[in-house]
Amino acid sequence: MSLSDHRDIPKAKRIVVKVGSSSITGANEKNLAELVSAIAKNITAGQEIVLVTSGAIATGLPLLNLDAKPEDLATSQALAAVGQSRLMLRYQIELDKFNLLAGQVLLSANDLENEESSANAREALAKLFELGVLPIVNENDTVATAEIRFGDNDRLAALVAILVEADALVLLSDVDALYDRPPLEEGANKIEWVEPLDDLSGIKIGSSSSQVGTGGALTKLQAARTATDEGITVLLTSIENVANVLSGERVGTWFRAKED
Repeated sequence: MSLSDHRDIPKAKRIVVKVGSSSITGANEKNLAELVSAIAKNITAGQEIVLVTSGAIATGLPLLNLDAKPEDLATSQALAAVGQSRLMLRYQIELDKFNLLAGQVLLSANDLENEESSANAREALAKLFELGVLPIVNENDTVATAEIRFGDNDRLAALVAILVEADALVLLSDVDALYDRPPLEEGANKIEWVEPLDDLSGIKIGSSSSQVGTGGALTKLQAARTATDEGITVLLTSIENVANVLSGERVGTWFRAKED
């Protein structure tokens, strides 16, 4: 369906929600329960939601007594192998409170670039919807190589939204909206609405401030453009606003979808 404004979010048939590592791990681990609660409310009301989550590597760090995200691929793969199961366990513990099941879906770049595997992924997600299961998608870090990794789950979320023909993509991070410069800088102005043809080249982009994430404003802008070009509305806001955005309140930045 075509979404006119924030109030249409609860009415949408299908939504993809993406959350970054720093929003649900470490000191922010408590946010995971609020995220699941908000999603469960909309699923119970009949909405289909895909959750694209980062966090496997960050979850594995303390389990393997490491302090910072490693630079070498092999250690990152090992951390993902350990952390992914623990991350899914945390999600399922919270989903149990709402009698919902999580379905783990691990994807690589090749999966969505190959016609056959892309079709298989689409069918698997459709079946999970049919069975009332919440698909939880992450990059398949354990087998990914430096050449084919998504690099951040913002892009992955946009591709998944296109794959399942979602009505909206909600990008959750540590910042409540898009700003014309890093929000901690003096004079930073919030941008609440972006049209498909708006020129955003003048925005001063900062990198991710997180020690565990790989994204930032730039990857989110790129993901938003990818999705809106395919007719999918995008909302960018913070993890603290997840219940508000899914209930239709005006928060964050709205990227209007390009019309056919």
